[in-house]
This record gives sequence, C-alpha cells and structure tokens, in this order.
Amino acid sequence: MRGFYQFLLVSFFISTTAFAQQNSHYNTSKFRQLKQELPTPNSQHTASGAPGYEYTQQQVDYKMDIILDDENQRIYGEETITYHNNSKDYLDYLWIQLDQNVRAADSKSPDIRQNTVAPLYTPKIFAKKFMQDKFDGGFKIEYVKNIDNSDASYMISRTMMRLNLDKPLAPGTKHSFKIKWWYNINNHVTQNGRSGFEHFPKDNNNNYVIAQFFPRLCVYDNVEGWQNMQFWGRSEFALEFGNYHVNITTPKDHMLGATGVLLNEEEVLTKTQKSRLDKAKKTFTHPVLIVTQEEATQNEKQKSKETKTWKFYAENVRDYAFASSRKFIWDAMAVPINNKTVMAYSYYSKEANPLYGDHSTRATAQALITYSKHTFDYPYHKAISVDGQMGMEYPQICFNPGRPNPDGSYTDRTKYRMIGVTIHEVGHNFFPMIINSDERQWTWMDEGLNSFVQMLAQQEYELNYPLSRGLPKSIVSYMKGDQSKLSPIMSQGEDLYEFGNNAYAKPAAGLWILRHTIMGPELFDFAFKTYAKRWKFKHPTPADFFRTMEDASAMDLDWFWRGWFYTTGNNDIGIKEVKKYYVTDKPTEKAIKMAKKYGITAEQLPPSLYLISEKSEQFSKELKNKKPEDFKVLNDYLNANFSSEEKQQIKAPKYFYELTFNKPGDLVMPIIVEFEFEDGTKDRKQYPAQIWRLNDKEVTKVYPSSKAIKNITIDPDLETADVDVMNNSWPRKKDNSFNIFKQKQLKN
Repeated sequence: MRGFYQFLLVSFFISTTAFAQQNSHYNTSKFRQLKQELPTPNSQHTASGAPGYEYTQQQVDYKMDIILDDENQRIYGEETITYHNNSKDYLDYLWIQLDQNVRAADSKSPDIRQNTVAPLYTPKIFAKKFMQDKFDGGFKIEYVKNIDNSDASYMISRTMMRLNLDKPLAPGTKHSFKIKWWYNINNHVTQNGRSGFEHFPKDNNNNYVIAQFFPRLCVYDNVEGWQNMQFWGRSEFALEFGNYHVNITTPKDHMLGATGVLLNEEEVLTKTQKSRLDKAKKTFTHPVLIVTQEEATQNEKQKSKETKTWKFYAENVRDYAFASSRKFIWDAMAVPINNKTVMAYSYYSKEANPLYGDHSTRATAQALITYSKHTFDYPYHKAISVDGQMGMEYPQICFNPGRPNPDGSYTDRTKYRMIGVTIHEVGHNFFPMIINSDERQWTWMDEGLNSFVQMLAQQEYELNYPLSRGLPKSIVSYMKGDQSKLSPIMSQGEDLYEFGNNAYAKPAAGLWILRHTIMGPELFDFAFKTYAKRWKFKHPTPADFFRTMEDASAMDLDWFWRGWFYTTGNNDIGIKEVKKYYVTDKPTEKAIKMAKKYGITAEQLPPSLYLISEKSEQFSKELKNKKPEDFKVLNDYLNANFSSEEKQQIKAPKYFYELTFNKPGDLVMPIIVEFEFEDGTKDRKQYPAQIWRLNDKEVTKVYPSSKAIKNITIDPDLETADVDVMNNSWPRKKDNSFNIFKQKQLKN
C-alpha cells in the first residue's frame, strides 16, 4: 500500500508546485489582517485597543452667563473659558468652534448643496426661496479678551475661530480668556437646524431648544492634532470634557431644563413643584407630574415681563444645552441603576400630550437601564427628554419628535417613532457624550453603535417591539443598490450618499450580526462592555473599537471589519449543488481511477468503505436499505477497537450529502444551513466565515445524516443580510414559494 500513500504525497507536491509556478501577486485574501488599514499602535492608543500609559486629553472649563430674549428670539452670552493643556505639546494657538455661523448670512453651507429648477413652486416656497433675505443666525462676536481684559488676537474662518496666543501654551499649563457674543435664534420648524425655537401661533408662545449656542473649544489630540474641520451642517461634533458653571436668565414664567445640577431650586421652583419633585425622586414605577397640563395651559396665557436666573453646575461633560418655555409640562421618575438613583425627566407642551405623558419618561428610563447594562452605570444624576420635534442629543438632555392628533389619539407608527427616537437620543449620553468619539470624522462611531444598543433597549421596552432599521434584512436594499452611490462606513460624514443607511443602519446591522450570528451574545457583550469601560470619558478611534472587540473575545474579526466597514460589498451565498451518497464496500469508479494512475489495481486497495452517488451508474438500489454497520469491513474494525458498551453509543449515519455553496456576493459570511428531514424534524449547522479562506467563490462540505433530507435552506432567519434569497434553498421548487416569501420579507 506504500504506492497508494505515495500517490497522495505526489498529488500534494504537484498541486503546490503548480501554485508556485503561477504569477506572484499581493495578498488579496479577505482574511488578511488589517495591518495596512489601521494606524500603528502607540503609547496612547495601544495594540490591544486600550488607552496607553501615556494617553492624555485636554480639559476645558466654562463659566457662562446667558440671557434668553423671548421677545426678540435672541441669545446673549458672556463666557470665561479656561483651557488646560494636558498634552506634551506646546500650543501656539487654540481653535474654537462657532457652529452658529453655519446659519450666518454669508454661510457657504448652502452653496455646496446641489439644486435644480423644480417643476413648480407654491407662493410660500417661491417667496422664501427667491425673494426673502437670508436669515442671519451667525455669531455676533462683541469681544474676545484675555483674562486681564486686554484685547486678544483672533481670526474667524467660517465656523472656526483661531485664538492667537502671545506665547506658546506649555504642557501642564492653562490659559483663560473671555468671549462676549449674541445671535438671532432660528425657527427650527421653518428654517431647520439642530436647535432653535418653535412658534405656536394659537397662544403666541415659543418653545426653545438651545444648543451649539456658545463658542467652544475644538479637540486637540495625538490622532488628529486640532480637529478643526469646518462644520457644514451635517457631521456633528468633537469636544473636550470640562466643568460648567452656567447661569441662564429667562422670563419668570418659563420652565427650564438643562445640563447639570440645578443649584437654586428654591429660587426658581415653587414649593408645590419642589414637593412634587421630592416625591418623584422616590417613585420608580410611573412618572410624577411636577407641572401639570392645566398649570402649563394657564401659564401660557400671560407673559411675564420679569425674569429669573437658573443656576447650574455640570461636572465632566463635553457640551451644554437647555430647553425653556412657559408652555412646558414637566414630569419625572426615579430610575434604579444598581445602587444609585437617576432621575428621568420630560418637558413637553400640551400639543405633545398624551403621547409624551404616556411614553417619554418611561422610554428615557428604559434607555438608561439597558445602556447601563451593556456599557457602564450611567454616571450623571439625570437624563431629560424634551418635546423639541427633532432628534438631537447633548449631555443629560435631548430633543425628540412625536405629537398626537389634535384629539389626543395617536397611531402605533407615531408611538414607536417617538419611543425609538427618544431611546436613541437618550442613548447618545453614552455614545458619544461619555464614550467621546469624533463625530465629525467618524459618524458611525456614535450613530451606528448607538443605533445598535437602541434596538436592545426597544426590545426590553415592549414585548415584540417592531424593530425596523438595524436588522440585517433591513439593510439589504441599500447594500445591493447602485455601487456608484454607496460609500464605505469608514467615510467622513459629509461624503456619504445615504447618510442614514451608512452612518446608522449598516453599522447597527453589522453589530447585530456580530452579536447574534458570529460571536454570540456572551462573547460580544463582554467585549463591547470592555470597549465602553476602557473609553469612558475618553476619545476612542475606530481602531480602538476594532482592536478591543478582538482583544476581549479572542476572535479574529479583521475579515468582518474589512468587508462590512471598509468596502461597499454585499453578501450573497447560494446552494449550487447537492449530491446524495450512500455507503458501499465496493470500490467506486473514482477510487479505481485514482489508484490506477499509480499502478494500483482495485484488488490491491485495502479493505475500505466508499461513498457512492445515487446518480452513479454503479449505484444499486439495495444500498438504500443498508446501514454502514451492515458492512463487514466496518464491523470488523468496530469489534476490534470498541467494547460492546462503546459500540452502543456509536451512531453511524446512513445518508451523506455533498453540499456545494457558491458566493456571488463579495463579502464573506458564515453559512447558516437549516436541514428539514422527511420526518418533519429539523437541524441546523453553521459553518464559520473562515470556510471561505482558501476559495472565495465556492466551497464544498459533506453532511452525514441518519435521516433523509427533504429541504435545505441557507440563512432561514435572514441573519446575514443576504441580498438574494432566491438561490438559498434546495431542491429548487417550480414556484420557489419559500424564497419568494423570504424575498418579500426582505422588501418589508
């Protein structure tokens, strides 16, 4: 038999020699490591994905006095900024963000957006588009001064201001300066925007949701240097942590919610409101009204000429925002986060009730509970949801949509949209308000990760919550779209064709696949939580996330990051062919031909078992009724090597199926196969994505079975974003009803 085994060695030599004689090429395997794509690890961002021993980040503290002018819809502000240089670099200047300048009369943001002549214009749209002056909402800087009140040197470049320092700011030192400004507040309903006011003509009042309202420092780090990329209106913000002392003066009859701890409750709240708030702090089952709808409705009928000042202190936050109105209803509920109580608040006008009263505070509480479970305990004392009729987030406060019909009724669609956005925006407290990624550069790191955890929170909020965006099946239509209109996830936010799919849905779907299909919840959850804890109150990069997920799970996921995040490829795996085999002890044509090539006759082959296709000419029908143990050659082996007890534990399969899978799609993914047997039972087998490592087009597996198979289906639960399920089943039915049904599921 020496010649037979020599045949195997020679075959291997021939195949490897033939490979060596081919033209050389670069490593194009989809399983090659991400060495070229990821930045080189260093002492600040390590190879494990953790912050290094030399990791530093800057701190910026603010003291602000703000006046909300309700009569003229303006914000007036004065601030003292203290910048702490914790880096090892000398800084010649500081960069400051002036985000409101995106709405300045001379803003370039409208000029970069393409437009064409519309088929028709209503008089209102025509007048707004072609006849009215541009709204001037940019910052009006009254002065920039050094701390000694001398004039500071500065230059404004659109949405950025460069503060020129008299001498470089040395490592370990700090610099304080002052800015005074004002701006016209935009109507965010008619003029759009991430903050502004909403006007209510019936009672002639305004709801204010105010953010990006003060000049604030850009991030400086060892990854980007100064993150001073211009703000064009879409990609969001990169900010430093700091402490805020903020005084906000409003009309006396306004109710206000803001980032930070309210320091003067006794001055701005009535005794009744304080008493109700104290009750809410001990109520964990339902929201308690601090300001009722009746009280808010009465309040909006008269406009006070007097003012009051709300005083807040916020520690270790990266931004600041507030909401104010005389129309606000206010409710509150206590939320248990391990051994700590956090308050969930909602501020809303009567127009948003009862939808907000039914769900806003409860959804806020659910977000805090679920996100804390999957990341870290929420560190702040409160989280606020505001009837802002947009979706926007800031530390401890967010502005959300959702209003019922005039009669108070609302559809499930309105309800679930409001709950989903509320959970999403409250969840932003974790991503990126605490896990402080660079939104302007990598939108997916806050929106995508947040959208993923949002789905987990929604599932916990209500049994059978109707998830939509973020499931793998929901991203299929996008991924199989026109490649010229797709961008990799790893693209800067301004360069995306489909912002929502690219920044929110596809990253969320990818994480869903990782958790539920590739890694499993136990491994994924530990790694995800490790990333969150490592980068809490720090500035992570994409590499830190990718490396931590692998470091904490012992799984090589470079193939997944490359395909899902760095390319626009899609997944399509099909069943090309299925062959059914039976056991025989007679040499098959295939075996005889192989032996003959090296001078071995069929008679010289050792006693063996062979698998023969039922489509083979040598196949005999009696083999269908035989079991492997019916053959003497197998029985002799079993008797010689196993005891009677051991033999009883051995189960020999009767049928053998050779499955050939092909991959028209570009991505590699696990192959999830469901087998339905003739007796109605089912079995599943998942082949890891690494099955494609040596052949990116086609792979073959043998599946032994004690029962005959009736149907085979790939990805039966639509787990892998397979873009074409029409090739996912065997045998092919004439009407292909199963796959047509699955195709409809994908469309829905």
